[in-house]
Amino acid sequence: HPDKSKIPDSAEKFLEIKLAYEILSDIDRRRIYDRYGVTDEDSHYLQKKYDYREYNRFSVDSNENIFGKNFIFDHGISFYHKLSVTTNYFEKTILPYSTQKVHIIMFYNDWCFRCIQVIGAFKKLIEVLKPLGVQFATINAVHEPTVFRKTGADEVPKLIVILDRHMFIYRDNSLAPQKIVEFIRKKLPHKIYQRIDNNNINDFLGGWRQDNRIRALLFEPRILTRLRYLITAFEFKERVAFGFVDTSSERSNDIISRFHINAKMDTLLLFNEDSQNYVASICMSDIPIKKLINVIDTNQFLALPRLSSQEMLEKVCPTEWNRPRKRLCVILITENKPSHDNARVALRHIALNSGFNLERVRFAYMFKERQFDFVDSISKGSFGNYFPQLVIIWRRDEKQVKYEWVFGAKNDLDINPLKNATINEIEYTIKRLLKSSEALNYEAIVKKLFNEHTEGILSKWILRLTYFIDYLSDHIEDEHFIAFSSLMGTILFMFAVGYILMYFVRAEEEKLKAQGLFVHSNENPHTSQISELKLYELRAEKYNGMVRLLKPGCRTIILITDYQSRKKLFPDFHKAVWPYRKARTLLFGHLLIEKGLSWYSELLRLSLCENKKLQVNPRNCVGTVIALNGHRKYFCMYHAKHPETVRGTKRILKITKHLLNKNDDPESGIFLETNFPEELKAEEKVLLEENLLNGFDEWLERLFDGRTHKYFINYWPDFLNK
Repeated sequence: HPDKSKIPDSAEKFLEIKLAYEILSDIDRRRIYDRYGVTDEDSHYLQKKYDYREYNRFSVDSNENIFGKNFIFDHGISFYHKLSVTTNYFEKTILPYSTQKVHIIMFYNDWCFRCIQVIGAFKKLIEVLKPLGVQFATINAVHEPTVFRKTGADEVPKLIVILDRHMFIYRDNSLAPQKIVEFIRKKLPHKIYQRIDNNNINDFLGGWRQDNRIRALLFEPRILTRLRYLITAFEFKERVAFGFVDTSSERSNDIISRFHINAKMDTLLLFNEDSQNYVASICMSDIPIKKLINVIDTNQFLALPRLSSQEMLEKVCPTEWNRPRKRLCVILITENKPSHDNARVALRHIALNSGFNLERVRFAYMFKERQFDFVDSISKGSFGNYFPQLVIIWRRDEKQVKYEWVFGAKNDLDINPLKNATINEIEYTIKRLLKSSEALNYEAIVKKLFNEHTEGILSKWILRLTYFIDYLSDHIEDEHFIAFSSLMGTILFMFAVGYILMYFVRAEEEKLKAQGLFVHSNENPHTSQISELKLYELRAEKYNGMVRLLKPGCRTIILITDYQSRKKLFPDFHKAVWPYRKARTLLFGHLLIEKGLSWYSELLRLSLCENKKLQVNPRNCVGTVIALNGHRKYFCMYHAKHPETVRGTKRILKITKHLLNKNDDPESGIFLETNFPEELKAEEKVLLEENLLNGFDEWLERLFDGRTHKYFINYWPDFLNK
């Protein structure tokens, strides 16, 4: 309650609890939530449907309508409606829950006559498989097209089997229960069980140290395991390791005599850490699925389980926010080495002989080096780096933990057998903390536990490959497989023929070399390839590729020439850009001013923000180089008389004039003359065509250093093809 709790988001959690209580206490809202996942009370699912029967729209006989007395269309489709689920329910309930249960989904629509024909077979399927633990649902393919496409179904009716979030399409036209059973049996993972005989029984029963799971031995007088046992093994695969023993085989005689098994009955034995004595057993000719699940669920944990994953922590040490009903978890923090085995054995002995209710107190242990983050977060109040240590925690929620260290067990945990004083100290601390008036000393925010059973990369790829092969076998028809095999055979044949031809060619080369009639191409010094520099002409058909569609960071450098000057300017331009020929972000080209005068004048007009059309002299444009950035819409310009090109000379003259005008140094005129013939030459110099690119090298350096002026435009003008 927000008035009692100090948690910041207590008000929001209280409202969520209140809403959940309202939904679960209302029969109709609870039914709608279970089927469609709808929590809004204004939903159309909860609106009252008007009863039209008083208008006699339907006949009194439910099988009589406008199509005749024997047409039961509405009655058949209503059966699918009762099991129908939505996309939201499918993704949030069925898919996550498919990691434990087998689900069968039937796709249908309201106007599918074939769907009505298979209703009887589908009902029979439900009667046979639902008692075995298989879950059934239907989905309207028209109303939920997303799920229909996601599963890979292509028509209705279509039956889909969902296992561990994987979807398998059943393509046989017959819905006989035996065929469906065989289909499910093939799709169940093979790693959920193991075949046990006289040779591997001891290794199987002693494997709890590695995978942290109890052992379940199922004895059957048959070779083929029943589907109900396989489905149960699939449901408890994370906490129980199943082994199946064929009592009709001679290789199981030692096991049968060891545990005194009736070879003609189905028998289940459950083992924890003690491989000699089982903790629970069932012996019947046909073990019911409910009884099987109840016995396994009651004994699904070891006496002292290892907290090896967050899921294991949630099961062994569940959360409880109410102090009077708090659940304590006694955890031994130890290291994965033989010297700490005595401590684990000692705590296991306490767990087996304690009289505490398992709903209130559970015992477990964890490896410090594998769950370092969790141990580090509750390290306050501990004994430093001394291990093993014993801590009692109370999980209030997924992140908040209250805990207290047991000081009396500091020095005696690794002594076997434990002292009575140590055992009494542990039991006294547990009894004290179970009282609602007692509070634990420390509080911490913890992270999720590391999953120690995470599969490696190789195992994941093998599982994906296996699923991919199953997917191909489900989705590829025989004719498709024949066509694919023919294509692959043709490709392999071509490779084989090519390899044979290459073999004969090499043999012939070796023969000619031995005769001295063949010289290898690598021995000729003149065959070394030299990188070429290509100049592309800017034309209308190449304009988009060279300018408009340039990738970010790329530029095109264009030399403007005419027919008379191109032969003189190309060598100088080629020499200047040759060092940059390997740059992948540069493209080099040239533009004939006779063809591109209108485009160039429009480019200048856009950069000057002029509204009227510019009158450009084509001869003055010769020798101009423009660097175009198509992505950012700007260009840089080089010309021999451009102010940016001659600014260095003019700046030196300006500095010289400033020094001569100073009167504080009478000898300044000795070294500096007052006449400036260079300035006059710089201003009156007449440029020849062969001198137009003299300063182009320096301009390129400034261009790549980012020191050139950028002329931005709003868009690139069209390049007209005249």
